Amino acid sequence: MKLKLIRDTFTDKSTIGQLSVDGEFFCYTLEDVDRKLEEGGVKIYGETCIPRGIYEIIVDFSPKYNKEMPHILDVPGFDGIRIHAGNSDVDSLGCILVGSTVQKDFVGNSIATFSSLMELLEEAYTKPEQIILEIA
Repeated sequence: MKLKLIRDTFTDKSTIGQLSVDGEFFCYTLEDVDRKLEEGGVKIYGETCIPRGIYEIIVDFSPKYNKEMPHILDVPGFDGIRIHAGNSDVDSLGCILVGSTVQKDFVGNSIATFSSLMELLEEAYTKPEQIILEIA
């Protein structure tokens, strides 16, 4: 399974993007501010989105959320990065939030969107099928 996140809206509070699954639009995303880490930008803890790149995703237990969740592996300079529900940058701490609606610095209908995404990811992960996330 291939996920592709295209970041397209940048503000002083958040980064908004569009997530596709196997080439089809799936949802909107919200992350912390894009500080262009891959170009030498400086990370601010809890206020910086992860670098652009290609990452593997596994589904494993999150002690913070006490349930199985998508875990983005080997993110340079970050630990425990997940895809999860949330609405604004205060919910992110470097993670990727998903939603079916979007406004400035906000994604909505996040819990239902995350649930739908989680079903797809769990199905792929249990096949087992490698799950790749490309962030552009």
